[in-house]
Amino acid sequence: MRFAILAAVASLAPAQQFDLLITNARVVDGMGNPWFNADIGIRGDRIAEIGSLRGRPAARTLDAGGQVASPGFVDMMGGASSPMLLDPTSAVSKLTQGITTIFAGEGGSDAPQTPQTLSADFLKAGYRWSAFAGYFALLEKRGMGVNAIHNVGAAQLRRVVIGMEDREPTAAELDRMRSLADAAMRDGAVGFSTALIYPPGTYAKRAELVEIGKVVARHGGIYSTHMRNESSQLLEAIEEAIDIGKQSGVPVHIYHLKAAGQENWPLMQKAVDRIAAARAAGQDVTADVYPYIRNGLGLSALIHPRHFAKGRAPFAQALPSPEFRAGLRREIEETSNWENWYRHAGSNWDNILIATVSRGGDKRLEGRSLAEAAKILGKDEWTTFFDLLAGPDPSVNPRSMNEEQKHLAMRTPFVSFDTDASPTNPATATGAHPRAFGSFPRILAKYVREDRVIPLEEAIRKMTSLAANRLKLYDRGRIAPGMAADLVVFDPDRIQDHASFTQPLAMSAGIRWVVVNGKVALEDGKMTGVMAGRVLRPNAKMK
Repeated sequence: MRFAILAAVASLAPAQQFDLLITNARVVDGMGNPWFNADIGIRGDRIAEIGSLRGRPAARTLDAGGQVASPGFVDMMGGASSPMLLDPTSAVSKLTQGITTIFAGEGGSDAPQTPQTLSADFLKAGYRWSAFAGYFALLEKRGMGVNAIHNVGAAQLRRVVIGMEDREPTAAELDRMRSLADAAMRDGAVGFSTALIYPPGTYAKRAELVEIGKVVARHGGIYSTHMRNESSQLLEAIEEAIDIGKQSGVPVHIYHLKAAGQENWPLMQKAVDRIAAARAAGQDVTADVYPYIRNGLGLSALIHPRHFAKGRAPFAQALPSPEFRAGLRREIEETSNWENWYRHAGSNWDNILIATVSRGGDKRLEGRSLAEAAKILGKDEWTTFFDLLAGPDPSVNPRSMNEEQKHLAMRTPFVSFDTDASPTNPATATGAHPRAFGSFPRILAKYVREDRVIPLEEAIRKMTSLAANRLKLYDRGRIAPGMAADLVVFDPDRIQDHASFTQPLAMSAGIRWVVVNGKVALEDGKMTGVMAGRVLRPNAKMK
């Protein structure tokens, strides 16, 4: 009887007010379930209730009007978080895609740092740090438009301890690298990462990476990799990644899975099958892709990494020599025992677009193929190539993939999505790969709505809970009571990427609202000025 009276009294109590109420939404919960109509009530930074909540008191109510409400998207290769330290509004390139969390750090990472490795831009702005703890404090004090979770880069460890040389670490140097990795994990990194085609990361042998991986394993971390090869030796590179994970005891995540070069396109199915076989055998291996058939890299990646074994300065000193240039050309045209992006682009300068040139460079060349650039400059193509290498590295976009491998990856259950781009402010950027502004809307527009490669609910699962689970963010990536209030409301009929290779800084359309940790961060395509993002530290409890 007493319990009945208490229940009756409780039913008469006024409903607790929501801080934010989203009504009339087509909810796609992030877990692959069919959509359903519901309202979402938020208190603080958490989802409090889901159901029929219209008329309930709320500090602010947003009427979704039948548009889709989904968890905020997770960018599985979001470049670096440090652009937000210099310019918090750079998060606009993420928010306008519906991205609420970025996974930062590839071969390099924002920490550890020394005065020698810190960029001049940060030193000029008065920012100095060494470990992640100091960096995270600076980032959160400055304000973040989106959440960020970080890797410690194996190449960054090499850069700090060894420099840019092509050699194995001494026993003392390896101990130092392990110590720095341990400190990074204690500060909140989720794992370590590699970029094994770029110096100095390419100089790291498997045993070195296994030793770092063992340190990361003690903290429950993961290993993420831009593999040593994404073309003719793709399967061997996957074997190396799987073996590093197995020997060190960490889960493996493969960045931007691809089979580059037309002769290698049939390897994509074998690559997916090999990862699936590892999973069937009980090893935790996943991958991600971006929705473009052109990749992005520095022009110097077309040069064999061995030429940078002593750093870039000796290469730059030798580059004016006609004999040296002739030798480089022969090597690029005639050999394939390395990640040869010229050959991956069909040995055709028409297939290699110049995305950005350095400050002070010839802006006429941006958005042009290298063959077109040669005509503009009145030079032959190889001279143009070498002359561009003489200055700061331009970024280029080789056409190296096909649509069929994108479809295959998108239909594979363990493949999530990424932009492979850092936060970018279009008002100050000199250029970008269109994926920096268009990746996630492009998936929803082209591959879901137009080409019907995958259904909406599966695309959202890959953008949210699949990625969140990989990063150990078990309170994000799904719409359910108690989950973090990272949400996106968008029009599935209007969402559209507008960034292209000739207009790469164009914003996407169709995102109505983006909510980060319970706060409206984007409204009708514009940042609200609220900086509610956080540094996410899923391993913090495991110290």
